[in-house]
Amino acid sequence: MQTYQGRCHCGAVRFEVDTVLDKAGMCNCSICIRRNAVMHRVELENLRILQGEDALQLYQFNTKTAKHYFCKTCGIYPFHRPRVAPDMVTVNIFCLEGVDRNTLAEMEISEFDGQAFSTVG
Repeated sequence: MQTYQGRCHCGAVRFEVDTVLDKAGMCNCSICIRRNAVMHRVELENLRILQGEDALQLYQFNTKTAKHYFCKTCGIYPFHRPRVAPDMVTVNIFCLEGVDRNTLAEMEISEFDGQAFSTVG
């Protein structure tokens, strides 16, 4: 397990996550398709917000179970609490320092059919 530092684009939101970065997922629900994020799921206790909790904007839709967080300043989406696993958090891997497209190429990527859960476009 490794500790990764993460942040939004402007740096207002900073966090760290303890995880083994070997798997990620891509979802086809309406919001994930539009934000084009690649997500990595971790247990909630392995995410620590270091700075900018007040800079996070909560966005919910449909059943309002999932909690999507965005930076109020730059609009970057660092993580969310998924509807299907509310005790977990999924982190946008491209918000983690040192993670790039080469890292993604080395990971096992799965697809999640979030569209099946959605009643929104």
